[in-house]
Amino acid sequence: MPNLYNELQKRVLVLDGAMGTMLQRYNFSEEDFRGERFKDYSIPLKGNNDLLSITQPEAIAEVHHKFLDAGADIIQTNTFSGTTVAMADYQMEDLVYELNFESAKIAKAKAEEFSKKQPNKPRFVAGSIGPTNKTASMSPDVNDPGFRAITFDELRVAYKQQAEALLDGGVDILLVETVFDTLNAKAALFAIEEVKEERNNNTPVMVSGTITDASGRTLSGQTAEAFLISISHTDLITVGFNCSLGASKLQPYLEAISSKTNIGISAYPNAGLPNAFGEYDETPDKMSVQVKSYLDNGIVNIVGGCCGTTPEHIKAIAKVAEQVTPRPITL
Repeated sequence: MPNLYNELQKRVLVLDGAMGTMLQRYNFSEEDFRGERFKDYSIPLKGNNDLLSITQPEAIAEVHHKFLDAGADIIQTNTFSGTTVAMADYQMEDLVYELNFESAKIAKAKAEEFSKKQPNKPRFVAGSIGPTNKTASMSPDVNDPGFRAITFDELRVAYKQQAEALLDGGVDILLVETVFDTLNAKAALFAIEEVKEERNNNTPVMVSGTITDASGRTLSGQTAEAFLISISHTDLITVGFNCSLGASKLQPYLEAISSKTNIGISAYPNAGLPNAFGEYDETPDKMSVQVKSYLDNGIVNIVGGCCGTTPEHIKAIAKVAEQVTPRPITL
C-alpha cells in the first residue's frame, strides 16, 4: 500500500470536490432517496445524502469516478453526516455503522480501480467526519448561555462509532472536516486516538477547519493560529481549512498556519461565495488561478474543492498542482 506521507513528499496532492453539488445534478426524488428498502419509512428522507450510499450506490460510485478521472488523488467518503448525532434528524441512528461502512467500500473500490490503472499515481480514500449539527462550546438558546445541546462524551461516543465503521470499510485517512467548533473536533480526535490505540492502527489523520466570516475566526471564536495550536497535541498528517470564504479570501489564514507548523497544510475552499440563490459561480479557471497562488507561495500540500466544485474545477486545480514542488513537511 503506498504511503500517504511519502506521496506528500513527492508532490502536491489533489482532493476531490463537492459530493453534495454533484448529487444535486441527479435531482433525486423522495422515492429515490427511499429506494425499495425504505419505501414505507415514517418520515421524509429527501436530503439525507449519506443514505444514498445504500439506496443509490451507483450514483455515489459515479461521482467518485468523475473526480478521480479529473485527477483527484484523494476522494472523500459520502459520510459528512454519518454520526448518530446528525442521523437523529432522520431517526436513522441505527444505520450509522452500515452507512459509513458501505460508503467507505464504494470509495475504496473506485480508488483501487484507478490506482491499478496508474500505479505511479496511487489514490487514497479519506473517511469524511463532519462537525455534526450540534456544538459543544455554545448554547443554542440565547436566553440560556450556559445550556449545551450535547456533551463532549456524547460526541466522543458518536465519533468513535463512525471512525470504527470507516476503518472497517477500508479508508486510508480519517478526515475531521469543516470544524466550526474546536471542542467538537477535539472529541472526534479523542475518539480516533482511542480507536487507533485499541486496534494498534496508524491511519493518518487530517483536520480541516472552517472560517465563518470576515473576522477570520471559527464559529467558536478562534483565530487560525489559535485553531492550529489547540489541535497540535494530536498526531496529524495535515491541518488546514475548507468551505469558508472562497479561495482568494482564504489565503491569509492558510499563510498564518503554514508558517507555524511543519506538518502538511490542506485547503479545499468553496467555488467563491454563494450568490443570492445559494449557488456558487466561480469558474474552474478562476478558482485554479487562485489556488495557484497558494502553490506559488508554497503554503499548501493538499488542494481541492468544497461547495460548488465539480470535476471541471478539480481538473483545473490538478493541472496547476502538477507544475509545482510540494511544501516541505516533517512529521
